[in-house]
Formats: sequence, C-alpha cells, structure tokens
Amino acid sequence: MEALKGFQKKYLKGLAHGLKPVVFIGQKGLTDNLFTSIDEALNTHELIKVKFAEFKEKRQKTGMAEVIEAEAGCGLVGIIGHVAIFYRQHPDSEKRKIKLPLRKSPNAP
Repeated sequence: MEALKGFQKKYLKGLAHGLKPVVFIGQKGLTDNLFTSIDEALNTHELIKVKFAEFKEKRQKTGMAEVIEAEAGCGLVGIIGHVAIFYRQHPDSEKRKIKLPLRKSPNAP
C-alpha cells in the first residue's frame, strides 16, 4: 500500500472519530487469528480501530502497529491512547466506501 500523506491521515482520523474498535489485542498479542480478524475487518470496513487491551506502553503499541501494518498491507493512520486506526482501500472499486482525497483542499488550514 502507498504511504498515507498527512492530509489523508487527518481526513481518515475525522472519519474514524465515531467508530468503535472492532478488533482487540489481548494478552496473547499478535496471533494468526488476530491477523485473520484484522484482514476480514479491513475488507468489510476499510477503516478500523484496534484496541490494545493488555499492552499499555507506547513502545509496545507502536511496534505492534508497525507489524500489523506490514502483515495486513494497510496504512497506520494513527495511535490515540490505547487505540490504533488502520486503513486499507478495498481492492474492488465497486465496494469502496471511502474516497480518499488525492490532494490537500485549498481551503484547509
């Protein structure tokens, strides 16, 4: 996946604001079942929140988010508290729910 630009991340964070986490990372950490769940959630929703239920250190969350990003072929939008936001565009253009801006809006600050 192509790296997300700053204005695209800002746009996606705005869309994710009202979402609830759909995947929870517990004490077992990153497992095959977790990656399956993340892949299914990204195929369904494109934009998801993942909650770190057991891991509270920023370094741990950042490391796990980078692994998820690489394994799931998605983009890390950001980490806010104990929640990470990921985005992956649906491969089928007919099923895409989110239209990502290609350039910064001229009205944006």
